[in-house]
Amino acid sequence: MSPKPQSNLLTKRRFLPYFLTQALGAFNDNVYKNILLIFIAYASVHTLPLSADLLINLAAGLFILPFFLFSASAGILADIYDKAKIMRIVKLAEVIIMCCAAVAFIYQSYLILLFLLFLMGTQSAFFGPAKYALLPQHLKQNELVSGNALVETGTFLAILLGTILAGIIANSDNGRYIAAICVIIFAILGYLASLAIPAAPPSQQHVKFQWRPWQQTRHTMKIAQQDKIIFQCIIGISWFWFLGACYLTQFPNFARTNLGGQASSVSFLLTLFSIGIAVGSMLCDRLSQHRIDPGIVPIGCFGISLFGFGLYAMTPKVIPVTDGIIDFISQPSLWPVFISLLLLGVAGGIFIVPLYTLMQQRAKEDQRAQIIAANNIWNAVFMVISAIAAIVCLSVLQLSIPQFFLLLAGLNSLVLLYIYFQAPDFFWRFVVWVVTHTMYRVHHHNLNNLPQQGGTLLVCNHVSYMDALLLAGACPRPIRFLMDKDIYNLPLVNTFCRACKAIPVDANDRKSVRTAFAQVATYLENGDIVCVFPEGHLTQDGEIAPFMRGIDLIIKRSTVQVIPVALQGLWGSYFSREGGHALLKWPKRFWSKVTIVAGGCVPSAATNSQLLRQQVIALRGDKR
Repeated sequence: MSPKPQSNLLTKRRFLPYFLTQALGAFNDNVYKNILLIFIAYASVHTLPLSADLLINLAAGLFILPFFLFSASAGILADIYDKAKIMRIVKLAEVIIMCCAAVAFIYQSYLILLFLLFLMGTQSAFFGPAKYALLPQHLKQNELVSGNALVETGTFLAILLGTILAGIIANSDNGRYIAAICVIIFAILGYLASLAIPAAPPSQQHVKFQWRPWQQTRHTMKIAQQDKIIFQCIIGISWFWFLGACYLTQFPNFARTNLGGQASSVSFLLTLFSIGIAVGSMLCDRLSQHRIDPGIVPIGCFGISLFGFGLYAMTPKVIPVTDGIIDFISQPSLWPVFISLLLLGVAGGIFIVPLYTLMQQRAKEDQRAQIIAANNIWNAVFMVISAIAAIVCLSVLQLSIPQFFLLLAGLNSLVLLYIYFQAPDFFWRFVVWVVTHTMYRVHHHNLNNLPQQGGTLLVCNHVSYMDALLLAGACPRPIRFLMDKDIYNLPLVNTFCRACKAIPVDANDRKSVRTAFAQVATYLENGDIVCVFPEGHLTQDGEIAPFMRGIDLIIKRSTVQVIPVALQGLWGSYFSREGGHALLKWPKRFWSKVTIVAGGCVPSAATNSQLLRQQVIALRGDKR
């Protein structure tokens, strides 16, 4: 695996044009939309056909409405036609729309600009399914997380830069002429970038498209609910957009009424939040080692609750008086708020990337774009709900904005509990990965030998009490460990063992042994990975002891692939028995190098305990 897959992807033709196309699209959307909103907000009353407040709310609705109307049809089109071609057509439509918008800007025709905003929302609705469904076609399995991390990073930075540029243009002399030129230029650049996107052949051949929006929407929503995990990903993504809309909508009033900021302070808060999302997206890719790891999702969700609460708790009771953006940033009483907001964005990025990636990876190829379309519909629904929630909480219930943030943190905590109980083993495995990679420099060799699915038996040498944790953190799939009952019942350890469905066994109790072996057989038949330490105890001298005959019984009972695994570098650690009892001596080293080496797959019928021991010894070599 490449050590820097993110930067490598940005040099690949199969990704870079796509990345530039979507980033320029998000950038231009926000330039156009925010310039229009600022022009409406500061326009003379006699130049507006309706009140400014009504037009601003109408603009928000017009941009979201196409996602309800056209997402399902867009998903079907992306499944039955070349996705790259669809993206080019959509970007060409953007050029035409922006040419019309340039004229409307110059003549200050706000009704036409609002209609064109609806058309921009329409082209975004058609662009989304093709954009996300194309990624799994152009990227390898181990690049998908990196690709999604870059997409989310590019999107939020584009939104940030587009919003900032819109403010600069709208407040400049001859702003309407500058706006007219800019939106056309950015649209053309996006179209030119789309021309270099490689072909993405349709996943459904010989299917004729029929324009039936209502029936297609119902069909698309049903498809998204067929796979429970996919639907949970969609709801999780939509919850993220619900929270994002709630926070972003309140930034202007929060900056003014609670932080003592000016108009420019809103841009600073948006900058912190967007940079946090970008950092979190890239950090998620690093933490997951460029693989799909659902265990990161509850970590991100916990951060959203924690730092959302931080926004409430750190908001100063006495509103500071500031004069300009420099004075605003320089207020020490506001620094905890800024840190909380930045880290809230980081947690959001960690939360969202695995969900997008898992949704793409699990979706059937001939339904992927329709599932993305269903996701867009649900996103739009949750964003509308966010607006209603804000109105009810702030206007009807008369909550303050910090109290509203506290309520959001509390609701997200309920979501966190739901996520945890859905997949506790993924969560604990990720925690274990963080702990073990903090204590050791962990290296892997040939872990790609582990099959992506199907029952598999791992056979490993037993050097320290950290062995199971190191293997659990390194394997991309959850492992069920056969574990000594006394260790299984230890406080705290038992929580991890039960969550990860470890199998307790008492070697001195025949009934316990039979029960454990039956559980091992069941897990293997169900397609899980089971790990056994056949020595039965920690090594006393660093050498690999003879394997107990129980491994032969397990092998004979299950027809699965067997993979020998060796741990190198753990002898002499605090958790091994070198130099005395484990855990009852002074540590000699920290962050030492540990290597996990996997051998090739061997059919269970073609091996036995002696052959497996020889293979483990050969894999370990002289590095005890």
